[in-house]
Amino acid sequence: TAMVELDADLPLDDSIRIEKADIDTLKHTGSRLRIGAQFSRRDLLHLALMSSENRAASALGRNYPGGLDAFVARMNAKANDIGMRHTRFVEPTGLSSENVSTAEDLALLVRASFDYPLIREFTTTPSAQIHAADSGQVYGFGNSNGLVRTPSWQIDVSKTGYISEAGQCLVMQARIRDRPVIIVLLDSWGKYTRIGDANRIKKWLESGAWLAGHSS
Repeated sequence: TAMVELDADLPLDDSIRIEKADIDTLKHTGSRLRIGAQFSRRDLLHLALMSSENRAASALGRNYPGGLDAFVARMNAKANDIGMRHTRFVEPTGLSSENVSTAEDLALLVRASFDYPLIREFTTTPSAQIHAADSGQVYGFGNSNGLVRTPSWQIDVSKTGYISEAGQCLVMQARIRDRPVIIVLLDSWGKYTRIGDANRIKKWLESGAWLAGHSS
């Protein structure tokens, strides 16, 4: 969603209104972005990437040139460009179980997203104060990936996700032993399991134990 939005080179300062169409009627998730509030395109991108704010992602898709259908078509074309051969998108929030992908395809997505400075910045910001463009109301949001606040991690880009069909998910590129490593964790059973799994992978890579298995 963010790559398609940034590829279009739309003005980041444009004000976008949250509409009733942005309400999640699939999973009935909540949102602190009230209907009628306006935010800059930059701030909606920030919220979608940092905090998995679904109304922000929906509003970005709706306000794409040609509308939501054109946006989704471009999402699928972009996935094909990246080489994501087993991926299909039907909407921009990730809430629909009809959005499908694989661990390998998501690794390609992480690698491609690293080329976007704003995606790197917004996905690794620990927290942010967002101002509504119409009222000036201040919203405080945190990053849904708590690892970005952990000094022992050097994270280049990351994204969390959850729907019941996919479980708790986390994708990221991090620097481990001074090397970029892409980690894709899908279907973790608990909210904190993906964090624990990431820490175990990091510890395993840092220990060098994988080298013995690799050489054999």
